[in-house]
Amino acid sequence: MEPTICGSDILLAEHISVRSRIISKGSVVIVRSPSDPHSYICKRVIAGPGDRVPIVGSSSFVPKGHVWLEGDNKLNSTDSRAFGPVPFGLVRGRAVMKLWPPSDIGFV
Repeated sequence: MEPTICGSDILLAEHISVRSRIISKGSVVIVRSPSDPHSYICKRVIAGPGDRVPIVGSSSFVPKGHVWLEGDNKLNSTDSRAFGPVPFGLVRGRAVMKLWPPSDIGFV
């Protein structure tokens, strides 16, 4: 998610919208990594269930109960373009605010 969110940043996340499955396009979410269940990743929601996502040379359909996630740094991001649609069950929270570093405090 760099440059929007860096690895050393501290975020405030909420869980109500995640549990209610009310995640809008453009939201930044914290997700258990589909490729490494011992780590978490932070990505932006690009598409929701029923949406079609254009991919170079084709498109991908987002099934019910899934979201399509992409990082802000598209040239250096492992995201849904690599591992496909992500199940809602792996989404742990929606980033609301950046708390650290103090110079970057603000809403995400």
